[in-house]
Amino acid sequence: MALAVVVGAGAGAGSVVFRWCITTFTRFFSGHTDYAASPGAGNPHVPWLGPYFVLLAPVVGGLLYGPLVHRFAKEARGHGVPEVMLAVAQRGGRISPKVAVVKTLASALTIGSGGSVGREGPIVQIGAALGATLGRVTRAAEGRMKLLVACGAAGGIAATFNAPLAGVFFAMELILGTFSAEAFGATVLAGVTASVIGRAAFGDVAFLALPAFHVAHFTQYGLFALLGVIAAVVGVGFSRVLYLVEDVCDWAWRGPEWLRPAVGGLALGLVLLALPEMYGVGYPVLEKATEGGYAAGFLLLLLVGKVLATSLTIGIGGSGGVFAPSLFIGAMLGAAYGAGVNHLLPGTAGSVGAYALVGMGAVFAGASRAPITAVVILFELTGEYSIILPLMLAIVLAAAVSKLLTRDTVYTLKLRRRGIDLDGPAPGARIGSQRVGSVMDPLPSPLPAATELADAADRLSLSGYGALPVVDASGRYVGVVTARAVAEALAEQPDAVPAVVGQLAEPPAPVTTDQPLAQALHTLLSAAGTGVPVLDPAHGRPVGWLSHQSALRAVHEAA
Repeated sequence: MALAVVVGAGAGAGSVVFRWCITTFTRFFSGHTDYAASPGAGNPHVPWLGPYFVLLAPVVGGLLYGPLVHRFAKEARGHGVPEVMLAVAQRGGRISPKVAVVKTLASALTIGSGGSVGREGPIVQIGAALGATLGRVTRAAEGRMKLLVACGAAGGIAATFNAPLAGVFFAMELILGTFSAEAFGATVLAGVTASVIGRAAFGDVAFLALPAFHVAHFTQYGLFALLGVIAAVVGVGFSRVLYLVEDVCDWAWRGPEWLRPAVGGLALGLVLLALPEMYGVGYPVLEKATEGGYAAGFLLLLLVGKVLATSLTIGIGGSGGVFAPSLFIGAMLGAAYGAGVNHLLPGTAGSVGAYALVGMGAVFAGASRAPITAVVILFELTGEYSIILPLMLAIVLAAAVSKLLTRDTVYTLKLRRRGIDLDGPAPGARIGSQRVGSVMDPLPSPLPAATELADAADRLSLSGYGALPVVDASGRYVGVVTARAVAEALAEQPDAVPAVVGQLAEPPAPVTTDQPLAQALHTLLSAAGTGVPVLDPAHGRPVGWLSHQSALRAVHEAA
């Protein structure tokens, strides 16, 4: 708990420094605190260039951060969150301390010189690097190291966006991938500490200033649900275009990597010249859209422009997050959708801004598939509770539809393209790549579903497995019954008519013979007994048994 407070304080201080760097570099490159608030204006430092300075700003920025990233921390390139997820999943939470410094400078230079990316990815990586560094200094165990990394991520989000709860759920849902009392307590302490520092520096106000919204007609829930489905498609599409553009940049570039951001900055400058609203993070444009300040056609143009500008910024080697761009894209989609339904149903559609707000959360959920984080972070960023029901509805639908459309999220897809599966074995691991069928034990004799509990208790006590598969009269696999479930049933109803094991059998998550052992271990660790049945992928029948002993035997054989 003490270490969590220290990490939170470090992340809070880091976020203050990071935001100051962004403001400083933005003023240096554009002459404005936030150029997106004055799109098309000239730079007072070079007034003779007029609005054409945006052609040069990304080039100069690339000349600064390109060599910095290439020389000192290549992992600082891109949007940052996947690297933190990988460090927690497969590297014991180890992150180089120099990442915090390089990421701060590289991301601030990218955003300040016009890169159309967000600051949540960088601050997550900065906070995580601080947590990992403290863990290394205190010689923390691997589990504690991972928790400190999550605390750093939570603190960074909390301080940067004045959203302590969102930081906590972001860390647990995306970074740790699990919920526990210890993780919740530690990340809350880190988030609160970082938020106190952030509020002292930036003030205790909602991050986005949006008008009040409310749902005035029940038919609007159907409209919000449809928006959630559309947002899922847009969120998944954004992920695909992001990496498609990166592939095109990889294919087109043949020079040294340190020079790539500067040369690619010419293309980004052309986009900024055509659509200056894409300069930097773009929160002023987002707020104006929620207030109904743009026509529907221009909103769609801004949506497409943000997808292209963000993808190009990441593709040329820029450093920045994709959370803010997904909010921007969602706001443009929602506002355009709201304008459309208001035209069709002028008496019942409701406020355009409400659709913009819901679209923000739904597109983020569709891209990241983190519905809890999306609900909480949108509530905290806006301070608007009245829209919570349609927000939850659209976000859950967006996450569900996204899962139907694709296996990966905007974060995991980056890793999978590099051949990394977060559920699979770490590179160089002694076990994990073997197929379950090659390490499993023979299948213990299944229990017929009609077996009475007393007889099942005898069989389980002699089996040595603590659990046995159950089949019905036709030999079809029903599930697994554990010794604990049988004992509890007998203790609760000692004088009742004997039940049968078929009523207690529950199928665990399926493990098949062709599955990698590393992936099956997640199911094995959560199993109630000492093992799980291994199924034939073609017919779904149990053909073997995976136990902790068989996994350990695989370690011995690989040694």
